[in-house]
Amino acid sequence: MNPENPYFSVIIPTYERPAQLAKCLESITHLDFPKNKFEVLVVDDGSKIPPEELVNSYIDRLNIRLLTQVNAGPAGARNTGAEKAKGKFLAFTDDDCEPELNWLKAFEKEFKRDSEIFIGGHTINALPENPYSTASQELINYLYSYYNSDTNNATFFASNNIAVRADLFRKLGGFDVTTLRATAEDREICDRWIYNGYTMTYTPQAIVFHSHDLSLAQFWRQHFNYGRGAYYFRKVRAMRGQEKVKLEPSSFYTELILYPLKKKENQHKIYTSGLLVLSQIANALGFYWENVIRYFNKNS
Repeated sequence: MNPENPYFSVIIPTYERPAQLAKCLESITHLDFPKNKFEVLVVDDGSKIPPEELVNSYIDRLNIRLLTQVNAGPAGARNTGAEKAKGKFLAFTDDDCEPELNWLKAFEKEFKRDSEIFIGGHTINALPENPYSTASQELINYLYSYYNSDTNNATFFASNNIAVRADLFRKLGGFDVTTLRATAEDREICDRWIYNGYTMTYTPQAIVFHSHDLSLAQFWRQHFNYGRGAYYFRKVRAMRGQEKVKLEPSSFYTELILYPLKKKENQHKIYTSGLLVLSQIANALGFYWENVIRYFNKNS
């Protein structure tokens, strides 16, 4: 299995999570897509022990390569993968995700319609018993329903389930590695994509299952850092000469809190709503914390 010009390059950044990576790779072996039409690039982001043995165990079942780099964060790892990719299109997922059988087929169908679109798929929480993982995914689900209501004119995708034409991704400079690690690079690249005149399409048929195991402390830190990333996102937009990001109306936050209460399958509706409130508090504090830190660094 060594296609010279695969249709897809599947790029997976990883760092110190061999067990999760193994599940991810195993799921990719079951994709309903010709094996000679895609390659897999695992990009190790400076793990103490790179997963060479694990990756090599899949050589007989996948056209797979391991790339390594000094720890630089997932955005940098994705860019490293994109630089070395041979595929016409790039499909990004994370090491704690397991793509569903038709994942690449769903992307392929959309690219045959329009090769210049940025595609985002649907992510499902694979840990429904974990209230923090559930709340984190419910927030993403709400943002998708809010920002991507017109599926052919979407405006936001998370980076664990996206696909894009390789040459356009490189032309636009890939993910912004100047922002804080794993905080705003997905939001920024979506904004830059639209700023440059391209469109984004939400394709819910492209499914991955996400096993992001979170504790309360990790949930807080995640959303605090998202707030810090939002500060940098606004700075990047200002450097491009774009108008300031407008605050969402109060109805946005009201609907966010009510969002999990409307779902029958959520067993912890009230607790999830409370966690969504907490996420917004953490986000706001992270934003203002970064603002204060930068102010004092600038004036010290």
